Amino acid sequence: MDLGLRGRTALITGASKGIGKAISLELAREGVRVRLTARSAAGLEAVRNEIKATSGDDAIIFPLDLSDSKSVDVLARLCDNVDILINNAGAIPRGRLDEIDEKRWRNAWDLKVFGYINMTRAFYALMKARGKGTIINILGNGGERLDAGYICGSTGNAALMAFTRALGGASHRDGLRVVGINPGPVATERLVSLMQKESVDRFGTPDRWTELTKPFPFQRAGTVGEIAAMVVLLASDRSSYTTGTVITIDGGMANAGSLI
Repeated sequence: MDLGLRGRTALITGASKGIGKAISLELAREGVRVRLTARSAAGLEAVRNEIKATSGDDAIIFPLDLSDSKSVDVLARLCDNVDILINNAGAIPRGRLDEIDEKRWRNAWDLKVFGYINMTRAFYALMKARGKGTIINILGNGGERLDAGYICGSTGNAALMAFTRALGGASHRDGLRVVGINPGPVATERLVSLMQKESVDRFGTPDRWTELTKPFPFQRAGTVGEIAAMVVLLASDRSSYTTGTVITIDGGMANAGSLI
């Protein structure tokens, strides 16, 4: 299926690994000119080389910390022609209320919650001036499947879900679309590493980590490719009537009650 994305320009945050990397590669394969940002210069360089080898695109990279609003200003100045913005940077730590102190809470939200809001504010204005553009926020099903053991993340993702729906519900007036995706557990490098550590604790070896995914829907975690495929579809004109909504990709987990 030709999604008609060739020649457009996309900026992907958190692009050095995991879901952000998969999105970057998939968009490049569709002929999109990709601009990549993350804190790791080495990680971005590796992704750029992979994109060059697989699709021939010369990706442009910006090693920046988006918890600093000055970095957002830099990107808005250097990427003012972006057609598609993918907000993906940031991971919020697990922990109960008494385990996440104010500093950790604020640091996590500065990157993900306020980072998304600041990036959207800057690029929405640029897109509005041209009368076209799409913003896709990668959130997390913790905003739906509320968990006191992940209270910082559940609260942050719920806030970004409301932000996405509120803005996207009115964005059609400016010719823009704003949508969100709530992934469930996805087999990123981070998740695999965490589960390998748990596998060591339980079984004495990291090699049995996949056994820990048996309670998940379909007895596995999601893949980065499944998330990236939805991003590409939502970014395309095939989804031109989709805005102000959040799509959950978690095998039904958010609506399934207890997994045990």
